[in-house]
Amino acid sequence: MVSKFQVSILPKYCKGCGICVSVCPKKVLALGKDGKAQAVHPDLCIGCLNCEYHCPDFAITVEEGGKNGK
Repeated sequence: MVSKFQVSILPKYCKGCGICVSVCPKKVLALGKDGKAQAVHPDLCIGCLNCEYHCPDFAITVEEGGKNGK
């Protein structure tokens, strides 16, 4: 399956609160060893923008037609 969306996370803005992880319906995101959010299953992203809308630090952007999409 090829993702139509690109999830980008700015680690310097992410404080690791986990809100994005909890609101993602497809479990695209997880907290990494450094405690910051990362897209562990970007191919599952449906572009709902829940993570982007709920991030209190504006650390996440979701773009249509990411590097894996068309």
